[in-house]
Amino acid sequence: MKRLNLVKSSNFRIPYFQSMQLRIPPVLIFLFSALCMYLLGIFLQVGYFDFFGRFYLMAVLLALAFLIGVAALWQFYRARTTIDPREPDRTEVLETKGVYSFSRNPMYLALLLVLLAWGLWLGNAFNTILAAGFVSVMNRLQIIPEETILLKKFGKIYGQYCLRVRRWF
Repeated sequence: MKRLNLVKSSNFRIPYFQSMQLRIPPVLIFLFSALCMYLLGIFLQVGYFDFFGRFYLMAVLLALAFLIGVAALWQFYRARTTIDPREPDRTEVLETKGVYSFSRNPMYLALLLVLLAWGLWLGNAFNTILAAGFVSVMNRLQIIPEETILLKKFGKIYGQYCLRVRRWF
């Protein structure tokens, strides 16, 4: 049997990270990551790549990001629940259907897909490290604190949902 293994926010050892949890809007983390990717492409000339279909793959990633992001926002709007990620305690409804049946964080997944497409556009292989950094920062500052609050709010129902659906994809 699969066991629920949520990392509790009390596991953080760096007080600075604790104070930043749920305070920085994910869009700012996304924009900062995109800027870092751009700067890396300019200042680190090694790692350039090109391959046939690179721009097609970029278009597919952007299309997926758009579809997933719009579907996730639409579901929240339809359920009349908050889309402000800094206040998960204001959540009224636990969305578990549609795009939320394959990802617990489809809005963040959409942002990640845009970053991956941006990395393809820039053509520097080291940008994948920055995309992985985006995932790590989002997990630490946003997702784990959200999960802790939602587990307290929705209890066993949310715990079962976490066992069924992966955090990212």
